[in-house]
Amino acid sequence: MKAVVVDELDKFGVTDVELDPPKVGEVLIKMKATGVCHSDLSIANGTIPSPLPVVLGHEGAGVVEQVGEGVTNVVPGDHVAISFIPSCGECFHCLRRESYLCNVAKQDGNLFDGTTRVHQNGKDIFVMSFVGLMAEYAVVPSACVISIDKAFDFKAAALVGCGVSTGVGAVIKTAQVPAGATVAVFGCGGVGLNVVQGARLAGAGKIIACDLSMEKMEMARQFGATDTIDPSGDAVKQIFEMTGGMGVDYAFEVVGSGKLVEQCLKAARKGGNIVVVGVGRLDDKYSIRQPIMVFTAKTLMGSMYGGVNFKTDFPMYLDLYRQGKLDLDSLVSKTYTLDEAMAAFEDLEKGANARGVIVHA
Repeated sequence: MKAVVVDELDKFGVTDVELDPPKVGEVLIKMKATGVCHSDLSIANGTIPSPLPVVLGHEGAGVVEQVGEGVTNVVPGDHVAISFIPSCGECFHCLRRESYLCNVAKQDGNLFDGTTRVHQNGKDIFVMSFVGLMAEYAVVPSACVISIDKAFDFKAAALVGCGVSTGVGAVIKTAQVPAGATVAVFGCGGVGLNVVQGARLAGAGKIIACDLSMEKMEMARQFGATDTIDPSGDAVKQIFEMTGGMGVDYAFEVVGSGKLVEQCLKAARKGGNIVVVGVGRLDDKYSIRQPIMVFTAKTLMGSMYGGVNFKTDFPMYLDLYRQGKLDLDSLVSKTYTLDEAMAAFEDLEKGANARGVIVHA
């Protein structure tokens, strides 16, 4: 089968690999849609460390072709959305309703038993985040899949697997933004646009989109932003002017930049909240003078995967989509075949899309 494989840092492309059948507790999925997320690029360029070679792809949906021994949550023919974080239901975090932190197995490029199902010329190929969805087929743990209504568009279901849950969830689950709040979103890519959508769903009174791209900020207006900054000016100063000199109740960092976290710290009002959503390099840092957090009573929080419990939240987001309250169709700026994956990554780096999606035959 074909898959997008990173052989070494900054060297990746579509290649032929072999795939073993599913083992105990695993599911074989024929992929139907795979989102092209910045985290995939971060694996390819080393921002997010990963063993290599590795199959990219962590945001997807497809059809169950085969199940391994002991699998009871899905059957062949089911349409499924896929979570790149499993939910085992038994570990320390799952028992505390923190399944987005599930630690049932190491994130080491293998499946739960410490081996991979993907090979090439006798060599093992790892998979991204237990799944490796940028391929024609994927063998994934059953703890990473949930059956969905067959009426849903696979593209929409794929986006729920990462960008939507991460962005919307950061607002309504991690930060629990109340109606009427003022919000600033720093970074209006695929996840940032979903932070904007989440703020709209929460009933935020003012949603300020902040990006270096005017095009991305105009996209943000389509998804619910009430205001945008002038990228040639001082973003923090403009935010204070837009909020009567107070700053925002909630500032979301959705790029993965320590410097941008520092801007969020400045943009949040006294008693405000800073929510870090973006994933940066391991050596990237941000700093703040120690007394500031005390004297300003600000709260700094991280949002992992939008606090998702995918077994309940994926259906919730898809139902909001069904009701017309969550716009998933407009997020898909362009579709690609698997053979066009590298063009999709080029467009990702140029910021051309809200989200590019690989559609499989």
